[in-house]
Amino acid sequence: MYFWGDDRRYNSYSGYFRRMFGGRMQKLSVNAGFSCPNRDGTLSEGGCTFCNNSAFSPSYCVPSKSVRQQLEEGIEFHRNRYRTADRYLAYFQSFSNTYAPLDELRGIFSQAFDLPEVAGIIVGTRPDCIDERKLDYFSELARRHYVVIEYGIESCYDETLRAVHRGHDFACARRALDMTAERGIHAGAHFILGLPGETPQMMAEQIDTINALPLDTVKFHQLQIFRDTPMAADYAAHPERYRFWTVDAYIDFFIDLLERMRPGLVVERFAGEAPPRFHAGPSWGLIRNEQLWTKFERRLEERDTWQGRRYVPSGTAG
Repeated sequence: MYFWGDDRRYNSYSGYFRRMFGGRMQKLSVNAGFSCPNRDGTLSEGGCTFCNNSAFSPSYCVPSKSVRQQLEEGIEFHRNRYRTADRYLAYFQSFSNTYAPLDELRGIFSQAFDLPEVAGIIVGTRPDCIDERKLDYFSELARRHYVVIEYGIESCYDETLRAVHRGHDFACARRALDMTAERGIHAGAHFILGLPGETPQMMAEQIDTINALPLDTVKFHQLQIFRDTPMAADYAAHPERYRFWTVDAYIDFFIDLLERMRPGLVVERFAGEAPPRFHAGPSWGLIRNEQLWTKFERRLEERDTWQGRRYVPSGTAG
């Protein structure tokens, strides 16, 4: 069995930071006021069919406040309420956080490191919003700080990416990850499970593709239909195109995928949550993230299985 220095049966995000920093790290979400080429008319004005950014952006993150002010308020909040971390990561979450000229990026990200409590940054973006000059800049930062570029990839299948109007293909994501890895920058990725047209077999086989990518961390979310999106309208007209799971069925399905996943890949998330007011399709109600993790870990024990149990390194099958 694979273990990662703790009693968990998967390569956990908290364990990853304990190994790296020797203690707990707290992420602080930041909205730096970026846009997205899939919304501002550069690629499209409609965005990805599934995207309602408000559904997963904390309400306290407002771009009218400076990056420094948002971080100072976040640090103060966590110090008063939780008192479990004294080092923080600035998580640039909303929209595409490299979608600006390099000089502008320098001014934005430098604010995070004005605070001595901030040990690093996590930069959420699209693979088509990065280039070599921007990555060279992040590489410079990574010599002194912890830096992660977190790419929204969503699917490894080009047919799916076209169907959800993603605006880039999987080759674009692979190039971005390769350029990131070449510079020694940590890389993460986000995927959605259950996008229309993808079968359980396709989602399982996708894990083999993900295993081969130069990723440190990965997030998975189950498909959620959010209000005021093109996908909500399509779901209302064609519900037969969509696949949803109950909580327990999804956990079992994800564990099947986890067994195929390479042990070195850190699992940051396996499911997502959003306030019920945003949902326009089946949802799991008010279940919280902590409850999902508890059910997930209990089910791993019941099945007596773990991450990588059925992992086959590339080139060794047969």
